[in-house]
Amino acid sequence: MTRILIVEDEHDIASVLQDYLRHAGYDTEHIADGRSALDRIRADAPDLTLLDVMLPRMDGLAVLRELRAHSAHPVILLTARIEEVDRLLGLELGADDYICKPFSPREVVARVRAVLRRTGGDNAMPAGASTSALVLDETHWQATLQGEPLNLTRREFRLLQALARHPGRIFSRGQLLELAYDHSDDVTERAVDSHIKNLRRKLAAAAPAHDWIRSVYGVGFSFEEPPD
Repeated sequence: MTRILIVEDEHDIASVLQDYLRHAGYDTEHIADGRSALDRIRADAPDLTLLDVMLPRMDGLAVLRELRAHSAHPVILLTARIEEVDRLLGLELGADDYICKPFSPREVVARVRAVLRRTGGDNAMPAGASTSALVLDETHWQATLQGEPLNLTRREFRLLQALARHPGRIFSRGQLLELAYDHSDDVTERAVDSHIKNLRRKLAAAAPAHDWIRSVYGVGFSFEEPPD
C-alpha cells in the first residue's frame, strides 16, 4: 500500500488529512516536528510526504533543502504563508507541489494522486488506469485530446508539451519561457499568458468537462489530469 507521511504540528489538521487519505486507500503516518520527520524519511522513506512549512525544531523548507541534497523523494508543501516569495522558494528548493491553507482535504488527496501518478508511486490507483487523454505527436506537431484535434500553433504545442510532461507540477512563467521557447524568440512572460489563454480555449473546445490548465496565483501554471 502507498505510504503517505504527514508532517504537521496542528493535530486537528493532521487527523482530518489522515482520515481522507486512508479513505482514499493510502497508509498514513503522522509526525509533528521537522527534525523527527527528516530522520524518519532518511531511515525509511514513504512514497510521499505532506510537509508543513511552519514546524517546531526544524522548519519545512529546511527539511526540504536537506532532502533535496540527496533525494528526489516526492514532497508537497502545506503552508499558511501565501506570499509569492515563499511559494517560489518552496518550488525552487524542489517541492513537487504547494498547497496553501486553508485547503479542502479533497483537494489535498487530488494533489497527492497527481504527484504520485507523475512519480510512479501510486499503488492506490487501479491497475491499467488511463493517465491522460492527451496525445502529442512530436514528429508532426499535432495534438489530440479525447480524440479531438487541437490545431495548435508550434509555440502552443511546445508550451502544452512542457506542461503535460509533468502533470500536476507547477511551472513559473520564467520556467515555461526556458522550456517552451527558443532563446532567439523575442517573447516575454506576457506572451506566456496569451498562449496559455489560447490553449485553455482549445482544450475546452475539445473536452469542456475538465479544466486542463490550472493557474496558481503568484506562481504559474500546471497541467491537470481529470480525477479517476
